[in-house]
Amino acid sequence: MKKSLCVLSAFMFTALLAGCADNNYAMHTNDGRTIVSEGKPKVDDQTGMISYKDANGTKQQINRGDVKEMMEIQH
Repeated sequence: MKKSLCVLSAFMFTALLAGCADNNYAMHTNDGRTIVSEGKPKVDDQTGMISYKDANGTKQQINRGDVKEMMEIQH
């Protein structure tokens, strides 16, 4: 019983840390759309593109000039 409680506690602690590691971000575009990314988007200064993962986990890109505002979503 004690061993299973320790394993369960370790699993819950790991899940808690994983859940806090990456917050989602909302990007508001110039044409009025809101894009929610999984984790923090990465800006490539050479190409001017912002790379992010969408809600389905698919890697996407958007031109930095098309993004009006980017903000972290607190949960």
